[in-house]
Amino acid sequence: MKRIKIIFLPLLAVLALTAVNGQEPSISSEEEAVVAIMKKYKEALQNKTTEGTFELFSADSKVFEQGGIEGTYANYIEHHLGPELSHFNRFEFSDYIIQVEVGLPYAFTTETYTYTIELQAEKGTSPRIINRKGVATSILKKTDDQWKIIKTHSSSRDKR
Repeated sequence: MKRIKIIFLPLLAVLALTAVNGQEPSISSEEEAVVAIMKKYKEALQNKTTEGTFELFSADSKVFEQGGIEGTYANYIEHHLGPELSHFNRFEFSDYIIQVEVGLPYAFTTETYTYTIELQAEKGTSPRIINRKGVATSILKKTDDQWKIIKTHSSSRDKR
């Protein structure tokens, strides 16, 4: 019976404080910092640039995409995403939702979204439009008061 009291007393205290204040617990500053990192990365992609993104990832990060192991973020940019961005007229996210869970020194994110890519047209053709539903999960680690993405995995499928 003592174990039950030990577990439930803190929970009851939180529920009581929430009921007294009449508010949901607010998002923590750590969660806000993690969201800011992910938002900065998303905005860079929409701007078709990698400028300022290397500082968001750890040097030994791991990137996984569509079932492939891309290596570090630097390798991913050099051999995959970087060259692709130069062929895009437009890269936009919509229906974006992010969920964050912080368990210091780590944070875990799940992002769901729709993305639209307009590829540059070949001579004499119309631009090709790619419209897909996507999901990405990332693990971030806080070191020296800075959040860095250490692992990220994304996948997508045709929008139905």
